[in-house]
Amino acid sequence: MHTGDFNWTLIRSFLAALDHGSLMAAARALATSQPTVGRHIGELETQLGVVLFERTGRGLLPTAHALRLADAARAMSVAADQLARQASGAQADPRGSVRISASQPVTCVLLPPVLLQMRQALPDIQIELVSSNAVSNLLQREADIALRMVRPDQGSLVTRRVGQVAIGAYAHRDYLRRCGTPRVPEDLLTHDLVGYDRNTDIVQGFARMGYPIERERFAVRTDDLNAYQAAVDAGLGVGFLARYVARQNPDLVPLLPMLPIPPLPVWLAVHREIRSNPRIRAVWDFLARALPQALS
Repeated sequence: MHTGDFNWTLIRSFLAALDHGSLMAAARALATSQPTVGRHIGELETQLGVVLFERTGRGLLPTAHALRLADAARAMSVAADQLARQASGAQADPRGSVRISASQPVTCVLLPPVLLQMRQALPDIQIELVSSNAVSNLLQREADIALRMVRPDQGSLVTRRVGQVAIGAYAHRDYLRRCGTPRVPEDLLTHDLVGYDRNTDIVQGFARMGYPIERERFAVRTDDLNAYQAAVDAGLGVGFLARYVARQNPDLVPLLPMLPIPPLPVWLAVHREIRSNPRIRAVWDFLARALPQALS
């Protein structure tokens, strides 16, 4: 195969299929049709002279050829994104869309009032808000700006700590009327607790206090943070919430201020190259100013 005959546009469909595991999911991610993705992969296989995926009843299974090609394909994708960022950064007027990724509580509770202020200050910028508890990969352009509770360690990212999230124990007034109010930490062992399912943060927190418990000790378990908040709001038991979340419900009562729950740092992260983009820089600067007040 001559390199001049290679169709570079097929790489996006290949990577989407590799990452999402099926033609349907890849098409959805690319906002195109399933037959188009299938045709692109077929063309790429023809040009390379190899089979990239085995078609199974459960989706696409990458072959050894596909796995070997993946690193080079991702490098091409990053280079294409860098070119697009540099081109879009040439526009001096801060207009267009900025994609922000953050956890569910941040996107549902903390950010909306901040974004209202931002819309008034930056009316020509639209916000794409991605609610995800996963750490978004800014290098792959899943987001332009991310809010994270851990400091990113990629060297190509610019980060800024903008505050911290205070965590506390809370319960609904109705629950406390039914079951009493815990006065010391060990009282929690006699109460219904709202906990996580696979996430072990709360179990580890109890262990650090000298109270080893198992996940089966929780009356309700969920790793969905919106569902977790709803369970505490409904009076299902004592839960552990961010202060900015708990204060949305005046019926939630703060408990046990002596609990040694460390606050979570809040980091803004952005790719070094897209920080020079005027609209991303404008949103970055606004968030850096507004979030410390929202977190206080």
